[in-house]
Amino acid sequence: MQTIGISEIQKNISLLTKLKEAITIVDKRKNREVAIIYPLSGIRESSVVESLANKYSNKSTVQIEDLEKAKEEAMMMAMREKYGLSD
Repeated sequence: MQTIGISEIQKNISLLTKLKEAITIVDKRKNREVAIIYPLSGIRESSVVESLANKYSNKSTVQIEDLEKAKEEAMMMAMREKYGLSD
């Protein structure tokens, strides 16, 4: 792991786009570690939404054909429960 000062990054921001290994950013005036930056290639590039969708894909028992119609029916059901209305 390489160590780079904040001023070096300010002078040459392209260092961050060409990372091959993790670097540690230090504040040389205060002599402390500020951050650790890992290259993008080491990170799994997938969407959180996709992973959650796959995780809960088998939980749904109802297949919805028309989303707008399903929203309207759900709203009407909630209104019936809330206000005690009947068809």
